[in-house]
Amino acid sequence: MMRGWGTGRPRQGQRFRKVLLLVGGVLVGGSFSAQAETPSLVTQTQRSSTGADLLSVQFLTSHLGWAAGAGGTILKTTDGGTTWRKVMSGTTSLLTSIFFSDSQRGWVVGLGGTVRRTINGGETWVPYQVSVQQPFYHVSFVSPTSGWMVGGGGVILHTTDGGEHWSEQASGTRATLYAAHFLNEQHGVVVGALGTILTTDDGGSTWVARSTQGAVTFFDVFLIDHANGWAVGNAGALFQTSDGGVHWKDLSLPCGKACTKLVDLMKIRFTSAQDGWIIGDHGALYRTTDGGFTWTQEPAIAPVSLFGLSFFGAKQGWATGAKGTIVYMQLIQ
Repeated sequence: MMRGWGTGRPRQGQRFRKVLLLVGGVLVGGSFSAQAETPSLVTQTQRSSTGADLLSVQFLTSHLGWAAGAGGTILKTTDGGTTWRKVMSGTTSLLTSIFFSDSQRGWVVGLGGTVRRTINGGETWVPYQVSVQQPFYHVSFVSPTSGWMVGGGGVILHTTDGGEHWSEQASGTRATLYAAHFLNEQHGVVVGALGTILTTDDGGSTWVARSTQGAVTFFDVFLIDHANGWAVGNAGALFQTSDGGVHWKDLSLPCGKACTKLVDLMKIRFTSAQDGWIIGDHGALYRTTDGGFTWTQEPAIAPVSLFGLSFFGAKQGWATGAKGTIVYMQLIQ
């Protein structure tokens, strides 16, 4: 079962936590195991050359990737993170999410209604004016033309023309929304504060609120297929759906004897139907190789909190976090 991570919450990333209204701690969730898994995991801290908190990361190939975070920071790598180069974003806003639909076209969003885009691989960024001035926490595209942004006040914006125009969708909530995941242009899930989980089967023309029977703040969601998906959040929240998001099962566990606080879980990704990853506070990393039936607690991969997570293929991943932290992860047979 889970072990405690100590009594003190680290100071790193406090600004981001205040933005997200995090409430603290160290995870216990689902069915967790402390046994080592094979293949073995090798991690390496990469040199980012910045002290800014990095809240988002995306890799399109094993070599090409970007990261974004505090103070308008945007970093780019073309060699898998061996070297990271800072590019001018044109803003000093806290950037919360970066997404590229291909090697040239990308979007980044952040606080104060910040929305910027690039058409040259992130070398230059230009502002884009949207109809709302809420903070944005997530942007992603499911195809070259269809994408979504979500943020404060329950705002959901959708584009069907590659971002040339964005229209507001009726979410039916005023809760802050932190993440979205779409399997295709029709089926998606959005999660946020106050236990908010919304699903759509018509591209967001209608959103349906799903009951989670609690006030959990969800920070991320990932759909494996049309039936199965996971959501993670504050104080070790770990929820699973097996019916396309209609019902969500709480797999979080109470804090054990050796645990003093529950870790906030910030990102979840699956690289296959069986292989999944979670990152969070205190450099926390959890893995599953059986579709989430059990989760393995790995040794902390960083001394700071982690916020961003991206994988290319099944064996290579990157996590970003406080104080410019970037960690490369690789599975070795």
